[in-house]
Amino acid sequence: MAEVLEVPTAVEPTKDIGSKTEETESQNTSQQDSISDSIVAKHYNERQDVGLTERTKSRIFFLRNFNNWIKSICIADTLQRLRDSDPTARLTVLDLCCGKGGDLLKWKKGQISRLVCSDIAEVSLQQCEERFKELGNRSNNPYDRGTFTAEFYSADLSKELLSEKYEDPSIQFDLASCQFSFHYSFESHAQAETMLRNACEQLRPGGYFIGTVPNGCELVRRLKTSEGTQFGNDVYTVNFHSKDEFPLFGCRYDFHLEGVVDCPEFLLYFPLLEEMAKKYQMEIVYCKTFHEFFDEHSKDPENNRLFGKMKSLEQYPPDRNTTASSTTEGDYSHAEERLNQLKERTDRFIKLGTLSKSEWEATSLYLVFAFRKETHSQPQTAAT
Repeated sequence: MAEVLEVPTAVEPTKDIGSKTEETESQNTSQQDSISDSIVAKHYNERQDVGLTERTKSRIFFLRNFNNWIKSICIADTLQRLRDSDPTARLTVLDLCCGKGGDLLKWKKGQISRLVCSDIAEVSLQQCEERFKELGNRSNNPYDRGTFTAEFYSADLSKELLSEKYEDPSIQFDLASCQFSFHYSFESHAQAETMLRNACEQLRPGGYFIGTVPNGCELVRRLKTSEGTQFGNDVYTVNFHSKDEFPLFGCRYDFHLEGVVDCPEFLLYFPLLEEMAKKYQMEIVYCKTFHEFFDEHSKDPENNRLFGKMKSLEQYPPDRNTTASSTTEGDYSHAEERLNQLKERTDRFIKLGTLSKSEWEATSLYLVFAFRKETHSQPQTAAT
């Protein structure tokens, strides 16, 4: 299926972020301390694990699948980078904020050897462990190349060190992944530091830290162009507490994504994360908007086929016996315009793959990134 994409390019408002003093920043974060953690844990613990039939009825069914495609490509690309450097490597992965185990199949497909999962929501972590056991039972072949071992640790990753919980304290990871969660730690400097330490401290040289986070600059840009402190559409809403002050830590906003997220989050300014990561010898490989990442990777035939397999784009126009995800007027005008352009070139019946404008607007809030731990070659001894 062809794609249609219209996402405005964000202008990074660097002068706005970090506009409060550290003193005020600390006061705010100390007052909020532990409140957001309990809210987030409660929210994800109480989320029902609905079946596929119910998920297909969701207004954001295709949006969620699109985001999952982004994760799939990011993970597969990083695992391939690791194998390119060492084809025989037995890869060990750390899945931070693993939730209910939404990436377990990705790790199996990536043929890793060992997985460590951790999350603040104990109920979600238990469901993740159950899914892992079910995953192993699907194969009757004990030599299945997709089989891997797994460990599970309940922890507030912004306040507790996983290194103090591991069965093997000397464990080193080839890859650490934190999807749609790292920004929660930016409630305070100390929490962000602890989270980053958990992600990077026990990565081996040449190991990767990957993830997806809201784009702080884009959030502020949209806030600045809104009439009040809230913006969004029928799919998502963001509500800030101030339109003028954006501390580097503790800048809280409330985020709602239809049927998925409804809890406080914290602004993450990516250049700050990049600077903090240097403490752990982490160098940036890439940081791209979902739009940029999509444009770069969707041209690959295998990645394009994955769209259909994962149902990551909505068919337009829909078949006679189906209805469009959105009923908002004009939500498919971009697809209609593209369809008309293509019809001028051919008499064939054409169908496109797209998302509604409301969903494009929501998914274009995010960044996907990869860091790599520096490798230092040993200095050569001069010949005598």
